[in-house]
Amino acid sequence: MDESLTVADPTPDAPPAPATRVRAVLDVDLPGPRINRHLYGHFAEHLGRCIYGGFWVGEDSEIPNEGGLRLDVVEALRALDIPNLRWPGGCFADTYHWRDGVGPREDRPAMVNSHWGDVVEDNSFGTHEFMALCELLGADPYVSANVGSGTVREAAEWIEYLTRADDSPMARLRRSHGRDEPWTVPFWGLGNEPWGCGGGMSSGAYAELARQYGTYSLDHGDNRLYRIAAGAADADYRWTEVLLQNLGRYLGDGEVTGHGKNTYQAISFHHYTIVGPTWEEKGSATRFDDDEYYRTMVKATEIERIIAGHAHVMDAYDPDKRVGLVLDEWGTWFDVEPGTNPGFLFQQNTVRDALVASVHFDAFHRHADRLVMANIAQTVNVLQAMLLTDGDALVLTPSYHVFAMNKGHQDAASLPLTVRGETPVRDVDGTVLPTFSGSASTKDASVLVSLSNLHATEALVVELDVRGSAVGAPVGRLLSAETVTAHNTATDTPVQVRDLDDLSVEGGVLRVTLPAHSFATVSFTVDA
Repeated sequence: MDESLTVADPTPDAPPAPATRVRAVLDVDLPGPRINRHLYGHFAEHLGRCIYGGFWVGEDSEIPNEGGLRLDVVEALRALDIPNLRWPGGCFADTYHWRDGVGPREDRPAMVNSHWGDVVEDNSFGTHEFMALCELLGADPYVSANVGSGTVREAAEWIEYLTRADDSPMARLRRSHGRDEPWTVPFWGLGNEPWGCGGGMSSGAYAELARQYGTYSLDHGDNRLYRIAAGAADADYRWTEVLLQNLGRYLGDGEVTGHGKNTYQAISFHHYTIVGPTWEEKGSATRFDDDEYYRTMVKATEIERIIAGHAHVMDAYDPDKRVGLVLDEWGTWFDVEPGTNPGFLFQQNTVRDALVASVHFDAFHRHADRLVMANIAQTVNVLQAMLLTDGDALVLTPSYHVFAMNKGHQDAASLPLTVRGETPVRDVDGTVLPTFSGSASTKDASVLVSLSNLHATEALVVELDVRGSAVGAPVGRLLSAETVTAHNTATDTPVQVRDLDDLSVEGGVLRVTLPAHSFATVSFTVDA
């Protein structure tokens, strides 16, 4: 064995030494499950400046807009091929009553957004504005119903308002508000975090409500709802099990029939990467040392175990994978930026956030047989945002670039990428952190490989033995910066994507050099 590939055996007195090279095999002729494009979904809640000042500036704004929707935000997200957008929450969803957000804006009643900043919400952005936004984005709407403080009738009538074409009461109401044709709404959420801000319920109590709301969430005309039951926090596998038990008699052999078949088709869960010592002290988004960086990476890699745990429970009840798993809130959560409203959850976005995203996507790709959707929290100006707005300026964050570089994985077939020999690792407070992450997919006779070097200070050589096809000329892109704390602002953009020049192919082996704390993608053609 090449001695340069060897990692010293860890001892109690010495953490594992980092490898400088990793070797892996990529079998391009063994395509696996399809990577659902909806794993690259987004989330927009009435929270801070996500909606107001983010997506919505109003028709009288000097910022270029279409019907009040900010066009630079729309254009930036269209470049990501954004597949879906979840709205109106989040915690806000279970306080939101949709009738307050339709009709002439000057007639819409105000409400108090008690969850996020205790501010007055004027409901100027409502159902029609959201659906117009989805149309501009080319994204599927994912609408979350109010289960916590709403009613079954309220939810049922919202679906009728959105999707029914004939002369029903809600279709007439929609037409009176200026929209003749119904919209297509594929995704329908049955509440949000019912164990917490969505009602403080037990799993059993919510499971009964989910069946009730799901039963009355009807398909109208050609619209077919994919109903998503609000699931667990993190690794609460019991919550997932209870929801599956609730569907149990409809998951046996044979055709699913009866009134229970439409209660819900998927179960969600939420997981944030949080490293602070307490909920009140999550740490700075931009001022952190290497130790805190590595602890964040450890937390990020936990997503693999958590997805696998929920999938294992689901496999026991649903071996044919009829029910989907949805991670409709994920991302980093740090302290708000100094001087901003604590209830607005505005945080900057660094190279660290980008690598958290790349690690998550690798895990998503590996579990594409069960995980069907994921939604980053959130799209603009909140938590791990894609975009930050500063007056009329728009900032593309490092996380945005990971989404952009990875968009070729959408609806591609996953490929096995297997490390051979030693894996580069680092000891982090007694936990062994792999400092290499990668995944791959194939579509249209092309392969896309994503590679992350999580080491804060050392470069990594990746040698990828590509099997099953000849390799065309590779094209690489690299996201990097001088430090892991680097972040973009309206006046300075040190985190950029550039061509990856240090790559080559020889004898079917793709060789790539990744700088410290960097993310790269490599694409190449293969034999059809």
